Amino acid sequence: MKVIVLGAGVIGITSAWFLSQAGHEVTVIERAPEAARETSYANGGQISVCHAEPWANPKAPWKALQWLGEEDAPLLFRFKLDWNQWRWGLRFLQQCTREKARYNLQNLVRLGLYSRDTLQALRAATGIEYHQRTEGILHYYTEQAEFESAIPAAKLMGELGLDRQVKSTAECLLIEPALRDSMRPIVGGTYTPSDESGDARLFTNELALLCEQAGVKFRYDCEIAGFDCAGGDVQAVRVVGDHGAESLSADAFVVSLGSYSPLHLRPLGINLDIYPAKGYSATIPVRAEHCAPTVSLTDDGHKLVFSRLGDHLRVAGTAEFDGYNLDLNAVRCKAIIDRVRDIFPNGGDYASAEFWTGLRPATPGNLPYIGRTRYPSLWLNTGHGTLGWTECCGSALAIADLISGKTPEVDFCFQ
Repeated sequence: MKVIVLGAGVIGITSAWFLSQAGHEVTVIERAPEAARETSYANGGQISVCHAEPWANPKAPWKALQWLGEEDAPLLFRFKLDWNQWRWGLRFLQQCTREKARYNLQNLVRLGLYSRDTLQALRAATGIEYHQRTEGILHYYTEQAEFESAIPAAKLMGELGLDRQVKSTAECLLIEPALRDSMRPIVGGTYTPSDESGDARLFTNELALLCEQAGVKFRYDCEIAGFDCAGGDVQAVRVVGDHGAESLSADAFVVSLGSYSPLHLRPLGINLDIYPAKGYSATIPVRAEHCAPTVSLTDDGHKLVFSRLGDHLRVAGTAEFDGYNLDLNAVRCKAIIDRVRDIFPNGGDYASAEFWTGLRPATPGNLPYIGRTRYPSLWLNTGHGTLGWTECCGSALAIADLISGKTPEVDFCFQ
């Protein structure tokens, strides 16, 4: 089959890879000049199956209310006269029941475990390098109440097949000695030794090169203008690029456009429950004189993740619901650095930190859209929220199987 993949982020590129490996003729369309220039550019770097808990849970509404008006809050809603934002918010609240939160968690864990296994198999087969680290992920706590609330959550993860271990302060410091310098005492943590971290942008670019070697064609600097439909199906995608305006036909089209997926599909009468969740990151240079962590970390209290990527420390997190606004907020950037300094006073060259913001495609229950639309040739692989790097390989292999007429190996309830 001839397949066109729309989007060259980590989801689009992994989709192109597995579709090509399944024997399809693949073309990737991307508006940027290269792969991984948007949401995949500078994310937190964690392959975090252990942190697959959905945002929508019974505690979420209360926390969101507590943080209203706090410019540096981990979760910030900027309410707008935007029906899509309000509709998304209402559906988010509907997902906050205990039953729905557990259902969503079970599916996220299944997909995450499958995806991590698929990434490891891809790495073994190709030798791809992307500053990967396999020492696990440690969640540390500086507040006793938060640590105590994490213990039953760790037990629940164990019931779902994850080895999430409760660790004392001393054990946390053995896992990551750099935490000894923290100005906020570490009171305990949970540790998942099987989780990983790595540079999603580097991975995506390296896999794009492997795709090219496998025969995948790329059309960069190519804007999507719409779709041509006939007979109840999508026949072509209209694009504008170096060759002017064109209509590109195919047997199947895969939409992996992140937060912009709903905007392109609404003219077709397809309404996706996806809203952009703006995230921030700081990339901090690390030199020999610094004492930066090497194990990937999660600061649950401030909703930040830490990943060592070569000679840099990536710190990312927070969620800001502010439409498609990509302006960097200086207050939120400062809040990240202030927290990092508290935990790692000599963790890196903070004055030279590079800040970035990107839009995560969030669904109300955190489950992505993977599968066919009501148009037989139009498929979705989008809406992964903060877990795109964690779920990319499993999602991509699943969509390749579906397009190839196979049943995916992962037991996952797709949107």
